[in-house]
Amino acid sequence: MTEQPAARSQRPATYREVFAVREFRYLFLGYLLSLIGDELVRVALAVLVFESTNSPFLAAATFGISYAPWVLGGPVLSTLADRLRRRRVLVGSDLARGTVVACLAIPGLPLWLMLVMLFVASLFAPPFESARSALLPDVLEGDRYAVGTSLTGISAQVAQVLGFVGGGVLVLAISARGALLVDAATFFISAALVRWGVEDRPVAVDPTAAPASLWHDTVDGLRVLTRNKLLLRIVGLLWVGQLFVTAPEGVAVPFVAEFGHGPIGVGLFLAANPVGLIIGGVVIGRLCPPVLREKLTYPLALFSVVPLILAGLIDNFAAVLAMLALSGFGASYLIPLNVSFVRTVPAAYRGRAFGVAVSGLYACQGLAIVSAGTAAEWMSASAVVTWSGLLGLLALLLLGISRLRGDGRQPATDPLDEPDLSDGSGPLAPESQRSGTIE
Repeated sequence: MTEQPAARSQRPATYREVFAVREFRYLFLGYLLSLIGDELVRVALAVLVFESTNSPFLAAATFGISYAPWVLGGPVLSTLADRLRRRRVLVGSDLARGTVVACLAIPGLPLWLMLVMLFVASLFAPPFESARSALLPDVLEGDRYAVGTSLTGISAQVAQVLGFVGGGVLVLAISARGALLVDAATFFISAALVRWGVEDRPVAVDPTAAPASLWHDTVDGLRVLTRNKLLLRIVGLLWVGQLFVTAPEGVAVPFVAEFGHGPIGVGLFLAANPVGLIIGGVVIGRLCPPVLREKLTYPLALFSVVPLILAGLIDNFAAVLAMLALSGFGASYLIPLNVSFVRTVPAAYRGRAFGVAVSGLYACQGLAIVSAGTAAEWMSASAVVTWSGLLGLLALLLLGISRLRGDGRQPATDPLDEPDLSDGSGPLAPESQRSGTIE
């Protein structure tokens, strides 16, 4: 018997239905290869720099440089995902990164040039990720998008682990320069998969907008977020929640030292949150019906910080790891939040909006880690974790209260409040395409 459309809309899409979309299979595999390549280059180059300089600081700096383009130029670079054909942006970004990384394997390069080349290669990450995020809703329709987003997030966590572990194994097996060449190959293969497996869609154009400069498009991307209350609340929930959930990473080493554990304990500490996020991705993204998934967004955001309060108060390391995993489970609120974000932003601005949101996210995570490390100079690492949970809970409750102190309405299409249309801009997407998250 054929399942009725109404019945299908009441249940979550399946992984089989998601992978049945040919374009998604190619886009998914290409993304994982690019992500593994990102982690491989960080590990290989960090080892190469340390072997050349014997400086832990310079080795660590190679990691920071690879994230800098998101914070410094993410909103500008992401406009390319809206100005050009998105498949072309994906392919071009991977080809450029593969070429630069391959050149990094050339023997005898001075350190300053290697760091500059790493920065140049990293410049192509914002347009790639923005184009991929903007293209995915066109590839997956309905609840397939939510499940596909969950699946991508889970796989990204696994790919990061594989990239870090694989990088170390490759460095031991074939040297750091050999690992860089393997890394370059992952980008080239990703470019080929996207080129031959993804449809070349035309540029998403706003029919009311006149041709504009790159800077003007960047400003428009910021205005898309700042002029709409709904989007501000969505992005605020993203940034505030992740700000406090990420903070414990900044005190991982001293926190674990309080329990008398070494590097293995630090690894377990850092892995606990991703493990919880993977479990949450399956439960929330795959098993929860769409309506329930959206209703759970705000409660899950609150739940993501509560275990941190307990993690800093208990004296059993295994229990701490369990609390961090529960925090990661709560962070699966990002799945329905992402769906709401995509449905609210019009296609012509999707790449820029993603760029701004992700750039702010990286900035918040960096600020959280640095602030937590600084606070640990004045209090114990466990106290920092507890205060991260307490302050995060307070901040998220204030976001909820701000909705209640709005106009008193609780529409099903708004996570915290309805968009402010008093400026005459109107909704950013047709009413039939808008969907909220926090009830």
